Amino acid sequence: MTVHQPLPPGKYRLTVDDYLRLHDAAAFGDARTELLEGDVFLMSPMHRRHGRAVTGLLIAIDAALRSAKLSAKVLGGVSVAMPPHNVPEPDLLITSDPDGDGLVPLASVLLIAEVSDSTLASDLSFKHALYAAAGVPEYWVVDVRNAVIHQMWRPVDEEYAERRVVGFGEPLTAATLSNLTVRTTGL
Repeated sequence: MTVHQPLPPGKYRLTVDDYLRLHDAAAFGDARTELLEGDVFLMSPMHRRHGRAVTGLLIAIDAALRSAKLSAKVLGGVSVAMPPHNVPEPDLLITSDPDGDGLVPLASVLLIAEVSDSTLASDLSFKHALYAAAGVPEYWVVDVRNAVIHQMWRPVDEEYAERRVVGFGEPLTAATLSNLTVRTTGL
């Protein structure tokens, strides 16, 4: 007979597998969630200004990828596996592996974009550190309130060594994807 020892009190960080098991068991209902540093976070509702910016950027990135003849694809509202304790759901990402089931594999992620209406501080600090530490090659934060895009690349530890700010209406040239220039007019 197996005797189970009680777990000591304390906080336990979920792993990606723990989170997926809970999700599959409908533990979160219909709520949109992310696993960040082992904690489950409910995601805010998406308001119109945020939704317009996400949709506009998705269309612009898709057109730029086709124009540059790149085989990568842009996806919106999908989760990325970042073991052992992270499953973020960025607003948009560019991946070299868009097909298949399950989470987007981290190794296929070429660029992540977060659109910030009310989450700018977190996107420029917590998510910035998370994506840099995971080795995401390029990260964009679309600041809809100030009409600028914070572009970051060359991850080193929990920072991006290179960055620039591009205003809405200016072309945004990816630093890590050749020939990819995105039109930002209308965001």
